[in-house]
Amino acid sequence: MTEILKDQIDSATTDSCETYCYHETVVNRVSERIEEISGVELLFKALADANRLKVAYALTLEEEMCVCDVANVLNTSTANASHHLRYLRDMGITASKKKGKLVFYSLVDEHVHQLVNIALEHSKEGWSK
Repeated sequence: MTEILKDQIDSATTDSCETYCYHETVVNRVSERIEEISGVELLFKALADANRLKVAYALTLEEEMCVCDVANVLNTSTANASHHLRYLRDMGITASKKKGKLVFYSLVDEHVHQLVNIALEHSKEGWSK
């Protein structure tokens, strides 16, 4: 048996219970509340894109930024930056306001700010891909 196949078999046997059983009180308690998380995956999906996460992070560093500034930070076109900002706005993560010929974006609330910073701290603690 090859070493790689042996590692896969060992991993499969240690990642799962060897016998099926469940704790009814735990399952019932969690099942009553599991739907509370419904829809939250959309927030994580929005932030799963590297450029959108960078935009969100940039907006934790600056209270608001115009589309041109975001484009320069991302080293991309204003059209591309605008696309990501609009997506984040449509997902309820950012807000926009027009000032003359410029459009400025900011994070909607402190929750997104905290989420991005917690993820950053987690990655600095040695979490890897």
